[in-house]
Amino acid sequence: MEVPKPDPALPHLAEVIPSVLAAIGVDGFGADGTGRIDLPSPIRGACVLLIDGLGAELLDAHATEAPVMAGLRDRNLQVGFPATTAAGLAAIGTGCRSGEHGMVGYTFRVPDAGVINALRWRPHPRGRDLRDTVDPETVQPLPTTFQRAAEAGVAVSVVSGAEFADSGLTRAVLRGGNYIGVHAIGDLAAAVADVVATGGFCWGYHSQLDLVGHLHGPGSRAWVMQLRQVDRLVESIVEALPRDGLLAVVADHGMVTADPDAAVDLDACEPLDDGVDAIGGEPRARHVYTADGAADAVLAAWRDTLGQAAWVLSREEAISAGWFGDRVRDDVRGRIGDVVAAARGSATLVRRTAEPMESSLIGHHGSLTDAEQLVPLLIATGLTSR
Repeated sequence: MEVPKPDPALPHLAEVIPSVLAAIGVDGFGADGTGRIDLPSPIRGACVLLIDGLGAELLDAHATEAPVMAGLRDRNLQVGFPATTAAGLAAIGTGCRSGEHGMVGYTFRVPDAGVINALRWRPHPRGRDLRDTVDPETVQPLPTTFQRAAEAGVAVSVVSGAEFADSGLTRAVLRGGNYIGVHAIGDLAAAVADVVATGGFCWGYHSQLDLVGHLHGPGSRAWVMQLRQVDRLVESIVEALPRDGLLAVVADHGMVTADPDAAVDLDACEPLDDGVDAIGGEPRARHVYTADGAADAVLAAWRDTLGQAAWVLSREEAISAGWFGDRVRDDVRGRIGDVVAAARGSATLVRRTAEPMESSLIGHHGSLTDAEQLVPLLIATGLTSR
């Protein structure tokens, strides 16, 4: 089975904010090679708006439902492995791939804490908030793009849900800007417009397209209705851009509709349990942590049992294939499973006992298919709507 690898010719999600800041002319961005996406200039104020779950294939398939975004289509980006929100937001927030920023999954193992849920910053599958015992700034110690821009004199804002203002994930990967907590599409659009109009830089986040995709499936009637609302959000921001303002719209991953007949319940499959100490990740991208000395046997058992349902690699094989980027920090290696399994096609690796909610979802992401990996880059300037 051929192992998928990142396309070196395709820009990565991690390059977006460095490229935007380079277009603004912020010192320290672009010279290191991370800002290689050419953007219009000169620019004074800018926003990078992330629409959670807006895959490139999904947008192209439903372009008539989102004419504004379709009209702003620039190119595709790749999001890296795993194709999931924690890793995507970390790529945006640090300008690095997952092997460097260390947010290697929806859930992953941290020394002395076990497997944690990176979105909720709690033990997985359940437990109390870990911010007092698992320090987010230690788990992800790299300076963020927001911190670097603020230190260079830029007025930086993070515009996202009010409920995320002091979350563990926000502290880990989005720290450094003025946090503007919002509650709906209206105040999100207004806050972004105000920041750009005054010559600042902001990152904005909209989560509900992903939520609807999980619950009803990407491409479902409910999903299409939500896509229309997102298109209106983007249109509102574009209409408010000053002449020297820039809007870049991206996503953290795409999504696939799971095939119930292709689901493998890890909690009910005995061959997949032998020698396994813990399981992280999510249904399309799994980290398998093994008991001492059991890694080779677990790797063989998972390959044999899953067959064509997943790419199954050892930790070293996954790192060598570039799944986690060109560089993997020493303290990040242990967060990657001894065995890594990435689902193929529309298969899922669910855990109906340990993860009943996640296992019941219709839409999923995390793996290495184009539907999950490719996201659109949309570009607008203040001259776009004039």
